[in-house]
Formats: sequence, structure tokens, C-alpha cells
Amino acid sequence: MAPRTGFAAVSAALLAMNRTLEVRDVLQTIVSSARELLDARYAALGVPDGQGGFAQFIVDGVSDRQWQAIGPLPRQHGVLAAMLHDATPVRLADVRHHPHFVGWPGAHPELTDFLGMPIADGEEVLGALFLANKRCLPGQRRRESCAFTAEDEELLRLLAQHAAIALTNARLYERSRELTIAEERARLAHELHDAVAQKLFSLRLTARAAATLLDRDPVRARQELAQVATLAAEAADELRAAVIELRPAALDEDGLVATLSAQTQVLDRAHPATVSFTSQGVRALPAAQEAALLRVAQEALHNALRHAEATRVDVRLDRRGAGTLLRVADDGVGFDPEAVRRAGRRLGLVSMRDRAAAVGGTLTVESAPGKGTVIEMEVPGG
Repeated sequence: MAPRTGFAAVSAALLAMNRTLEVRDVLQTIVSSARELLDARYAALGVPDGQGGFAQFIVDGVSDRQWQAIGPLPRQHGVLAAMLHDATPVRLADVRHHPHFVGWPGAHPELTDFLGMPIADGEEVLGALFLANKRCLPGQRRRESCAFTAEDEELLRLLAQHAAIALTNARLYERSRELTIAEERARLAHELHDAVAQKLFSLRLTARAAATLLDRDPVRARQELAQVATLAAEAADELRAAVIELRPAALDEDGLVATLSAQTQVLDRAHPATVSFTSQGVRALPAAQEAALLRVAQEALHNALRHAEATRVDVRLDRRGAGTLLRVADDGVGFDPEAVRRAGRRLGLVSMRDRAAAVGGTLTVESAPGKGTVIEMEVPGG
């Protein structure tokens, strides 16, 4: 292997492992990078379950059809499982001669030369990585002449050290995201209690009053029933807004552009106002930025449609330099931002600014009575 080509290949592998923060993607990238870097036919990575077996088992070099034919794997996997206990590298000319070799299912590919390496963070074993069946170079005929070498072992050791860092970072990111989701659910629960629950309580009391007055004072009973209808409509609006906020999973599946497009189409059909969405040049963003932009867009749309009496709301998401700009503009009644601040009314502006700041972004609000409102949020690029 020429040094320059080797350094370039190692660099590409290390960059690939740190390009994503999803644990499953990191695991797959580790396996694929190791197999390509050391020119092996097969690669796999087992993640321990804390009970002597594997919670996850990622493979590369085996087709989906082959994998299905192999069927369920045993909870412990011979040589690879032994690596979880010993946490030492294993390099073999023929894995079938190892004392821990226990055979494999009939559809399993036949493995010969073997190189295994633990992925460890200090004393904690994060995974067991192995390669099998190193490809022969042109002109090599005997299996022994193209087995894994001591240089291959050192290269895989280097890769495993960086893999431990990438995997630890991904796990920390996922835990942080889980905490963020938990905090978001707590916030929504609080908002539901403050808004929907109170309106439903008022609705119940008003309905009781209407029932009491039905025979004694029909005119007042009708007034109370009209109030019931108003409270029910307000509660439905609050609940609809909360339900929209409880559906950020679409971001993971569809991305920010498609999610915003779908939500504005729904609002356009559900409200008398015209709601439009356009986007240009926006690439995939970090998950935290996409979530923050979506929440700010939802809050701005809610204000425009619920409070501003807007007849038109335009949502734009565009690339601006290295960053991304969200713009929500309406032709509603507008307001005086300074007067709103002095009066202590929020209109969600504080939470929008907090969301922007949390992802390194900025929020600007332009509005005046009778002049509509423009809310812009800009997040930096990577």
C-alpha cells in the first residue's frame, strides 16, 4: 500500500465515522470503513448487551438475501463473543482452528483468515469488530500469502480507537436528544394543562349553568350555550396546535423542507387564510437546528392564523450564505413589539428567541399595528 494512498484512505475512513451522530449509522460506517480500508471480503461489529451477548450485530459484505437465509444468530458468537471478555486483538490464519470456534449456520459464508479488534473506551468494551477473508492481490494464489498482517492489525487498532470516540459521541448525542424530547414533552404537558384543561373546565361549568337556566331563563340559557360553543372552538384550536407540536418525528423521516411543506398545506386547507411555502437551496441541517426552525415556524403560523386575523401567510426557507433563513410573513393586524413587551404579553416571542439562541441562531421580529408581521430566524452553517 503506497503511503499517500494509505493516509488518504485512513483519513477518509475517520472523517466518515465522525460525519453522523446517529448510533446505528456510526456502527455501520465503522464496519464498512474497516472492510474497505483493509480490503476484506466480510466485516461485522457486535455491540455487547451487558449479559455476555450482543444487543446489536452489524455486518458488511453479506447481501440482505444471504442475511435472511442465515436466520437468527445465537446470543453469543464464539470467537467474537470471547473478545468481549478478553478485550484483546485476535489475528488468525484460519478462524476454524480457534478453540472458541463453534461453527456457523448452513447459509453462513465460509470464513478463513480472521482479524478481530475490540472497540474500547477505557476499560469499557463498546463493541467487537472483526474482518474475515482478506482479498488476494493479483498474482497471489495461496490463501496464506494474502492473510491479514501485523500492519493490518495496527491499522485496525487505530481505526478502533477513533471508532470508540465516534461511538461515544453518538451515544452522548442521542442521550442529549432524549433529554431534550423529555423536556419538550414536559413543556407541552404544562401548556396543555394551562390552556386546554382550563378551557375544558370552563366549558363544563358553562354547560352546567346553561342546563340549570334552560327552564327558568331560556334567553340566558341560549347565551350560555353560545359561550359553550366559543369555548369548545378555542379548546379545539389549542388541542390542534399541541397535536401539531407533538409530531416532530416527521423531521427524522422526511426532513425539514418536506415537513414544513406538508404542515403549511394542511393549514392552508384548514383555515380561510392562504398559507404558502417556498424553499430554495436548503440542505439537510443538524437535527437540533431543524427542530428549532420547525418550532419557530409553527409558533409564527399559530400567531398569524389565531391572533393576527391574517388573510395570507407566506413561509420561506432559503439558504443564506453558509446558513439557513426562515421567514414567516403575514398581512394581519400586526402589533407594537415594544408595547407587547411592556404589557408582559408573550405571543410566543420569548420561546422563539430561546429556541433560536439554543442552536446558535438569531430571531428578528418586525411588526406594527395594521402593517402585518415578519418573523425571521437565521441559523449558521456547519
